[in-house]
Amino acid sequence: MPVHDLSATAFAPVTATLRAMFGTDALPGLAPGLLVTDETGWAPATTLTDGTRLPELLDSAVRLWGGSTHASAALAWKAYSYWAALPVVLGWAAARRVPLLDATSTLIHFADQQTLVTLGLRQSTQVAVLPSDPLAVTEPHRVRVVADERELLATLRATLLEAHLAPLIAAIQGEVRVGTRILLGSVASGIAHGLLRAADGLPGSAVESIDTLLSTLDLADLVELVPGPDGEPTVQRRTCCLAFTLPKPKVCQGCCLRTA
Repeated sequence: MPVHDLSATAFAPVTATLRAMFGTDALPGLAPGLLVTDETGWAPATTLTDGTRLPELLDSAVRLWGGSTHASAALAWKAYSYWAALPVVLGWAAARRVPLLDATSTLIHFADQQTLVTLGLRQSTQVAVLPSDPLAVTEPHRVRVVADERELLATLRATLLEAHLAPLIAAIQGEVRVGTRILLGSVASGIAHGLLRAADGLPGSAVESIDTLLSTLDLADLVELVPGPDGEPTVQRRTCCLAFTLPKPKVCQGCCLRTA
């Protein structure tokens, strides 16, 4: 089987869930179909974590939203971490297939001026699976087979948080004064919002999936799920993304500053 066909098969649960969530493959932060077949114009996310292209990310936020340097950085992070984490958490929740999106496997470009940054996946990106996954039998050399659910979650944490998001937080804080708790609060909020939005297309309970993933990433204290007007769970943040400080202030749904 060609590499592209195998990769598309491995990521099928993710792309199908994204399509169900948004009704389209044309998303503002992700390459259509996730996989990048031609890397011309793309760069690995290591160019953000090493600081090389980090100014482009921060400048893109200023261009889109204005505001102070630290507020723009916080909002750049909020958008970036949402799109970086979404394929990972959806893969785990939909099919227990975890894309190993460290900073090397993740590609970025800034060509679309209508959005902050576009993320894509290298075709060589591996997926961590359980022994029961059919890919563990048919294509063991293209996936990483882990022993059990516990190891799958540990692998998710090691690749997404420790090998991607945490180094990028450190790089951002080398440029801009913005607190770790604020940034990690956006990660927690993004994961919770994403899974609640995808809930109808996921097996099992979205709330239980949120609890499991946030506990795995040590982010459980940064958001709370509370009943919304219709009784369905909604996300209440315990940190602020600083959108209220923009030239056109915004108080997000679930903001910790909301008073009513």
